[in-house]
Amino acid sequence: MISTYNWLDALQKVLQGVERQTVMPDEIVIADDGSKEDTTAFIQQYAKQSKVPVRHVWHEDKGFRRSMILNKAIAAAKGDYIIEMDGDVIPDRHFIEDHVATARKGCFVCGGRIMLTEDGRVASSHYFNCIRSRILRSWILHNDTTYNVRHIKGCNLAFWRSDFIAVNGYDEDIEGWGSEDHEFTSRLLFSGVTYRRLKFGGIVYHLYHPSASRENAGRNDEIFRKVWQEQKKWADNGVNKYLK
Repeated sequence: MISTYNWLDALQKVLQGVERQTVMPDEIVIADDGSKEDTTAFIQQYAKQSKVPVRHVWHEDKGFRRSMILNKAIAAAKGDYIIEMDGDVIPDRHFIEDHVATARKGCFVCGGRIMLTEDGRVASSHYFNCIRSRILRSWILHNDTTYNVRHIKGCNLAFWRSDFIAVNGYDEDIEGWGSEDHEFTSRLLFSGVTYRRLKFGGIVYHLYHPSASRENAGRNDEIFRKVWQEQKKWADNGVNKYLK
């Protein structure tokens, strides 16, 4: 599952990374938050030569509506396990292999990201995150039970589609930048789904870009806070409207 919006060059790089995977996905679903016609034309052409089925789920550009387009895309997905990434992160060639190895029923998985500088280099504070090690990864998975839900990022997130539907997916009341990922995963936690931290594997490299507008961050954070106050498991404005 790749979310994108009007950055075709980045999407092309992401898909090149997918093509190099040691384990290929069963399908590629592109959740497009209203990109222009050049993105649609590219995806249509790409789908013709792809080794796996490609679905392009698009809606009209009416501002930052990532929660909505992800709900629509996951409703259209055929797989039972979703590995979600953003259209501005390039996956290491073992990305899917590591996620598949980490997947467990009753759990969702969040990996990290390695930030790249404007000139394409790994940020100095992220060198350590480039290490891929099965031994270190296993130790983290079995011994590190501490986490801050605010650090969970949808750019490197995996979950069972059935668990997603059980909490009604992303909350579409969240529009604009901020809070949609940790709001959604908080409801997973309250519904009994366990968090697994994927480190030293499942690596993605985040392409540099200016920060998005934080205009709605405060409002979105209030929605997130309410989930914790009420220990909510269900989004009133979620994915169910798209399910057949």
